[in-house]
Amino acid sequence: MNTETVKTALITGASSGIGRELAKLFAKDSYNLVLVSRGEDTLQQLADELKQKHNLDKALVIKKDLARENAAQELYNEVKQKGITVDVLVNDAGVGVHGIFATETDWEKESAMIHLNTISLTHLTKLFLKDMVARDEGKILNLASIVSVMPSPLMAVYAGTKAYVYNFTQSLVNELKDTNVTITALMPNATDTDFFRKAGAENARVTEQLDDPTMVARDGYKALMKGESKVIAGGLVNKSYEVLSHLLPEEALAAMMRKYMEPKDGSSPLMSKGTQKQLAWGLGLVVVGLVGYSILNTINNMSDYDKAKYRYKLNRASRGAKRSIHDAGENLSDTIASAKASVSSVLA
Repeated sequence: MNTETVKTALITGASSGIGRELAKLFAKDSYNLVLVSRGEDTLQQLADELKQKHNLDKALVIKKDLARENAAQELYNEVKQKGITVDVLVNDAGVGVHGIFATETDWEKESAMIHLNTISLTHLTKLFLKDMVARDEGKILNLASIVSVMPSPLMAVYAGTKAYVYNFTQSLVNELKDTNVTITALMPNATDTDFFRKAGAENARVTEQLDDPTMVARDGYKALMKGESKVIAGGLVNKSYEVLSHLLPEEALAAMMRKYMEPKDGSSPLMSKGTQKQLAWGLGLVVVGLVGYSILNTINNMSDYDKAKYRYKLNRASRGAKRSIHDAGENLSDTIASAKASVSSVLA
């Protein structure tokens, strides 16, 4: 292996879940690894497995609790002392705390969560990003969440930390636009990891419909390599939640998200996969309607010549859209009705 051309990825929270799956993807592409977590034994087993399977030159394990004060600086110093250049930083480590903020949750756990989810993430980004900018090369992946863009009662502080991660990342996207360094926010929906058990939310209704961490990692990895500013892992269903965050008032979003985070009561799932797809279709049509309204508003302010020109283009586009809608199915009215009913049941 030509070690002069091999790059290194540092991944926090690499012992399980999305971080573990990301480590596998980097190893498959022959990246050397620096794997960071509190679980040293599990991490070493993963490092040995990936090093042997993909013939890696290095797969270094560093045991570090990033919820501690100065842990980010300690990690950076240790990496630098070993002469390692970090080409890709993955800030995956994070935890949640479930319960009513005023009366049920523990401040010590929340304080540690804020430190891990935001302070250490920010500090690591600060330290490694400075080096990347100096080289004019590098990539960073920050684990945000679907709840970055909406309130999440019963996970209030966690949602606040993820909103910070998302906005922090998007701000840096702008600051880095004239460099060859990119930063990406990965926004998964609820994922099948150990997160909900550790957060004390293993009985929450949201756990009835969890995404595969392999899929989430794959989508995040692709977006990172393309230098995209953000990616919502999964298909149209997950992307529809971001659309909801722009369409629904905050009170309605909070009510919807609270239902997801409340304990299971033995009844049918909050929203089946089929219902989710119907909701996504309905939201898609709403967006199309809003865009159409905007276009017509613009046309009304045009000159007669420009109106004629754009009407011709719109008519041609309309014919193509009609064919696409027909191919997708002839029962869209039923889909819209089902989607409206789904939203109503969630908000009820």
